[in-house]
Amino acid sequence: MERGELARPNFKRSAKVMLLATSSLLVVADLYMIFHYAPRERVMGEVQRIFYLHVPLAWSAFLAFVAAFGFSASYLIRRKVEDDLRASVSAEIGVLLTTLTLFSGSLWARNVWGTFWIWEPRLTTAFILWLSYLFYLLLRRHLDDRQRARRLSSVYAILAFINVPIAFFSIRWWRTVHPIVIQPGQWRMELPMKVTLVVSFVTFTLFSLVLWLQGLRLKRMEERLRILKALWSKEV
Repeated sequence: MERGELARPNFKRSAKVMLLATSSLLVVADLYMIFHYAPRERVMGEVQRIFYLHVPLAWSAFLAFVAAFGFSASYLIRRKVEDDLRASVSAEIGVLLTTLTLFSGSLWARNVWGTFWIWEPRLTTAFILWLSYLFYLLLRRHLDDRQRARRLSSVYAILAFINVPIAFFSIRWWRTVHPIVIQPGQWRMELPMKVTLVVSFVTFTLFSLVLWLQGLRLKRMEERLRILKALWSKEV
């Protein structure tokens, strides 16, 4: 039996405002560090600065898919609509961030490899990951039975999560021309580059959380509107 009660927003308005203000300031600071603080890379030149956007985007996308997996599993166990809404928002943000990851990576590849795309392991697995969660969103949209849509999409999200570790570790499992920015145990970067990359990780993670909270708020409103429409149609 599905539990239809939605969780009350437990994130205080003042905390949301503080989070939004902090993430906005971090975005400004991060952009300044990317284009002015971090030094120009000797070999790749200015195009290397894309990495300060590309890598944190990919990281945030992986986090979003992990969240989608966790909330989907929670929904199947507890049958709470709130968990399904959280999984849905997480998947949407993951798809958005993966789209930006692929786009930024293509810009870098065009300048370094001379082409926007090659079918090497990291790019291929990332593209499959993007397609798998895009299908998740389409599955939710095209099933009219909401309870069935939640159940099937939750099962699918758990199965689709198999692609996440494959995409994440592909760069180390297979021989690839894709560069490894962060080596285990060592960072082959100058200190200002390391600092800028760390700030970018924090910025994109926090900004993704802001997007998630706003997306969840909209999902709750849509769900309440759907319930009101259903009640109205019964009364009429």
